[in-house]
Amino acid sequence: MDDSVRRSMPLFSMGIVQKLTGLSARQIRYYEENELIFPERTEGNRRVFSFNDVDRLLDIKSLLDEGVNLAGIRRVLSEKPVAVNRPAEDKKRLSDAELMKFLKTELVSAGKFGKASLIQGELSRFFK
Repeated sequence: MDDSVRRSMPLFSMGIVQKLTGLSARQIRYYEENELIFPERTEGNRRVFSFNDVDRLLDIKSLLDEGVNLAGIRRVLSEKPVAVNRPAEDKKRLSDAELMKFLKTELVSAGKFGKASLIQGELSRFFK
């Protein structure tokens, strides 16, 4: 699987993104409202974030720490070539079987080296 496809695959819930970035849910929703990030939505209308979204949020957080305001963040991020999630119709859709195979491979390979994957705990609930 291509790395760009892997990085744009929506995997993380709001709670995990909060832990990874140190941002509050309200801050993350605010950045979405201001079109700085574009998380996908589940059928239940919950936000699901990709690695690209998390990277973008970390960039936003570091710019805020430097004292850059929202307009400045928008300008910096528009100049920076960042891989944002493409609209759903442009993405290559994975079948459920392909996604399960990929996730199972990631879980198994993480365990081989004695290290738990960052997402292993979250993904293990899908496999019985």
